[in-house]
Amino acid sequence: MAGFFSSVFSWFSSIFFSKAAEISVVGLQASGKTSFVNVIGSGQWSEDVVPTVAFNYRKVRKGNVTLKIWDVAGQPKFRSMWERYCNGVDAVIFVVDSADPEKFGTARFELHQLLSQPSLVGVPLLVLGNKNDIDGHTSVKELISVLELQKIQGRAVSCYSCSMKSQNNLDIVLRWLADRSH
Repeated sequence: MAGFFSSVFSWFSSIFFSKAAEISVVGLQASGKTSFVNVIGSGQWSEDVVPTVAFNYRKVRKGNVTLKIWDVAGQPKFRSMWERYCNGVDAVIFVVDSADPEKFGTARFELHQLLSQPSLVGVPLLVLGNKNDIDGHTSVKELISVLELQKIQGRAVSCYSCSMKSQNNLDIVLRWLADRSH
């Protein structure tokens, strides 16, 4: 009987206390943005991911949180679109391949360029250092330094290390997103 009341309470909670968040996932090409969205949506990782052209949109429900996710392409010709898809969202997720230090300079430049846009003032930022399952990946402390995250002001900024392949730390990421939903 207690189980019945618990499920009824959960059902009422999901109706009356549900949250929604709209997020944009950006970053350089091949950093793992689409893999992140796929893992959040299906709970499974796949090696067969086609590079995003322009953007993908996906609506995902996790518990009582509904995520509306814009997955925006990271190739140079699409980066000028990032602001458009980040405008009005509850959070921006910037995915970095933590095992590819040669791209850190470009990632830093593109991230700071994006955040300098007046339309994005105050939008929380989550930086995901992806591919922490690869030997020699860059630590969170190093990512914070190399991406100059300490220089970002006027918004909540968090940085986590994760792996879409092993789903390492994704529960922390989901909790962070749920805390920013309304």
